[in-house]
Amino acid sequence: MFPRHQTKVPHAIFQTRVRNEALGGPNPYEWKEVTTDDIFKGKNIVLFALPGAFTPTCSTTHLPRYEELHGEFKAEGVDEIICLSVNDAFVMFQWGKAQGAENVRLLPDGNGEFTRKMGMLVDKSNLGFGMRSWRYAMHVVDGEIQKIFIEPDYGDLCPTDPFEVSDADTVLAYLKGADQQKAA
Repeated sequence: MFPRHQTKVPHAIFQTRVRNEALGGPNPYEWKEVTTDDIFKGKNIVLFALPGAFTPTCSTTHLPRYEELHGEFKAEGVDEIICLSVNDAFVMFQWGKAQGAENVRLLPDGNGEFTRKMGMLVDKSNLGFGMRSWRYAMHVVDGEIQKIFIEPDYGDLCPTDPFEVSDADTVLAYLKGADQQKAA
């Protein structure tokens, strides 16, 4: 089953944690529901999704390169870069701290709702992961998917972890090319 073609991001609710200093103590965070409208409406977004926080490719290459090229994405008019994973808010928070992520927003899709509605939820139980996101990236303007970069060999129980087209350099090159086409 290959992901269905979509032109709009599906509606989903993400359970996130936000800092609230008024709470005090060692854990000054509270739950906050964030919707896809909150994230995408009226904004130019690059979202990349990956199988899991703390995993090798995700931690050594995928997230760090988006973090590194943040300024170049901003120069192309991107309002925010978002990294999505089917992990809970606590795992995503700790991974962000461990990675020193300051420019990329880590978005937990703990229930896999958004990932499932995107048609990108796959079974990775052969690796002990359970249901996770397939690796992909997309450019979204005001909730409309402009371009999606889906890694090859999409499917359940894939024995490999392709990482060829959802990387920061590929998406940035697309954005720079799209700008050149607009100018012409």
